[in-house]
Amino acid sequence: MSKRDKNRELPPPVPEALPASAVDAHTHLDACGAKTPDEVRAVVDRAQAAGVGRVVTVADDIASAQWAVEASTWDDRVFAAVALHPTRTKDFDDADRRVLEQLVEHPRVVAVGETGLDYYWDFSPPEPQQEAFRWHIDLAKRSGKPLMIHDREAHQDILRILAEEGAPQTVVFHCFSGDAEFARACVDAGYILSFAGTATFRNAKGLREAAQLVPVEQLVVETDAPFLTPHPFRGRPNEPYCVNYTLRNLAQLRGMTLEELVVATTATAERVFRLDQA
Repeated sequence: MSKRDKNRELPPPVPEALPASAVDAHTHLDACGAKTPDEVRAVVDRAQAAGVGRVVTVADDIASAQWAVEASTWDDRVFAAVALHPTRTKDFDDADRRVLEQLVEHPRVVAVGETGLDYYWDFSPPEPQQEAFRWHIDLAKRSGKPLMIHDREAHQDILRILAEEGAPQTVVFHCFSGDAEFARACVDAGYILSFAGTATFRNAKGLREAAQLVPVEQLVVETDAPFLTPHPFRGRPNEPYCVNYTLRNLAQLRGMTLEELVVATTATAERVFRLDQA
């Protein structure tokens, strides 16, 4: 194995701390290998050393939803979001719905997510995905918590279903993947756009244009760890501390100081997820 290949197996270095405390608005601590209280604490300790003081760990199935809620009680810096990922909705049943209805009421759960549509993978046909998405929209409205959307190659159907069902008060497009035109449509609708490491990729011209135009009042940042590690560490293992790299890149892209962007995106995350109330 070459030295370059070995480096790709290593996590990026923990960068110098940010000038203010940031929020990782979407991560998967269990998929990062943090299963126990000590392991979760170690991950968020590394994040805090880089200036990322709070994280939202997100579920993609029922077991991970139950785990995320439990993990959010282990450390005050951890919050949870619960839902069934669209690629897993083929066999979504009433028992699953009852579990999610119970979990979403937990005070440490700050969003219903991630839900939405994924037309890239073929694990679940569009029909059950759309049915589950409509149910999660209703759950967000009933619980009064933000809706966290997974949208992969499904932009127009996402907007159509939100319009048909009536969007919840707060909608967050996790790992926003659209271009400037789609971003404007989402901004005009009042939605929140969350940018991950993909927005730092050199070949992501449309996405980077979108990241430039979103008002900071509608902008949050995330890792989606352990995936989507930001440039220049693309392909290496991701963790919440890597939000630091994304913020630095986006600040330069938007012509803001790093502190301005960190303070603004943290304020947006605090408002959207009501972190001071959880």
